[in-house]
Amino acid sequence: MNNVSKRRKSGFTLIELVVVIVIVAILAAIVLPRFMGRTEDAKVTATLSNIRSFKTELDLYATDTGHPPSTSQGLMALIQDPALKGWHGPYMKDASTVPKDAWDHDFVYKQPGDNGRDYDIVSPGPDGQLGTADDIQSWNLQK
Repeated sequence: MNNVSKRRKSGFTLIELVVVIVIVAILAAIVLPRFMGRTEDAKVTATLSNIRSFKTELDLYATDTGHPPSTSQGLMALIQDPALKGWHGPYMKDASTVPKDAWDHDFVYKQPGDNGRDYDIVSPGPDGQLGTADDIQSWNLQK
């Protein structure tokens, strides 16, 4: 009988293990969504920052050349000389290619932009589909 009581005292019962697992699961259910939301917020902020940077660089380009790059030249005109008079780039320092958004999607550049804008820059957002509610647009940076 002495061996049996020593064995019971030295280990965990099944009920104790289940209680611990339930507590850990509840904590994970509360904490993980908060961290996941922060990750998405950080990605949106990084993408907004990229678009703001593009806008500054495009404005410098337009000041030097007299107009923003065409749609066919795209944002690569900020890095590679499009053989235009006045080009004093590269406007994106330390870049060999145009960065992608935080979800690894290409930015969409269009010149002229819609509604009288000089240009539009759009990230398709987390879903990767243009024209959906999660798109991030250069004319709407208040996200």
